[in-house]
Amino acid sequence: MSPAQPPSPHSDPASAALLAALRLQLEWGADEALLEMPADRLAARPQPAAPASGAAAPPADPIPTLAPSPAPARAPARRAPPPAATLIPALRDAAALAAAADSLDALREAVRGVDTPLRDTATNLVFADGNPRAPVMLVGEAPGADEDRLGRPFVGVSGQLLDRMLASIGLDRTQDDPARAVYITNILPWRPPGNRNPTDAEVNLFLPLVLRHIALVRPRFVLMLGGVSAKALLRRREGITRLRGRWHEVAADPDQGLEMTPALPSWHPAYLLRNPAAKRDSWTDLLLLRRSLDGEALST
Repeated sequence: MSPAQPPSPHSDPASAALLAALRLQLEWGADEALLEMPADRLAARPQPAAPASGAAAPPADPIPTLAPSPAPARAPARRAPPPAATLIPALRDAAALAAAADSLDALREAVRGVDTPLRDTATNLVFADGNPRAPVMLVGEAPGADEDRLGRPFVGVSGQLLDRMLASIGLDRTQDDPARAVYITNILPWRPPGNRNPTDAEVNLFLPLVLRHIALVRPRFVLMLGGVSAKALLRRREGITRLRGRWHEVAADPDQGLEMTPALPSWHPAYLLRNPAAKRDSWTDLLLLRRSLDGEALST
């Protein structure tokens, strides 16, 4: 006679219900048996009652201790943007560096010396391009990936479009003849991570150096490309849609008695690549610039 077999879990209703509950918990991701409440390892343990006189006290159970696990290796963290409390000294340093620069070479080194987290994520300083004796100075917003790689402003796809736009009114950044040349720079000399828009703090930090840049070059006209450039140089809150299409004035260095420089806001070439219909507005702005150049040439 064969020995009696234990009942199958599938034939026992109670066991089948437990197995079904376990399968459901596994499907939900509950694959560890834990207590209902976390154990407080720092709480004081209840002391056993004092033994009767003459009786030996039982040895106390040692409190188990857990060895601290080694901290995981971390990649070196990038410098976070400076807190607001440190911005005022940084602004003072940038203004002092700008005031002390008496040439474009000195200004380049001053820009390089500004303490900013942007230096940690960028590859190259993007200072300027073109002929500094040109009558027109273009001021963009910030370098992109191509500009950061080559260390020159407006060399990517938007820069190629800008070169074609300038050529349509007889201007070229590579010209030795100042009358046909342009000079190009940006508000920020370092590429923001991920090509993000410049922050107000970053713009304010480098603005004294940009104004010093204009004061050293002393162009007859400034063409501001994009809302960041226009609002920073004009100290205006309006967007580029309201600002473009008419002349404004930029005070490069009123403390030194420099005259106000006529400044014209226009669309950034990168915006024109995304919105080709706006090229008509930019063409109108370029014609306005060309007429001003021609009128000044006739008057002199």
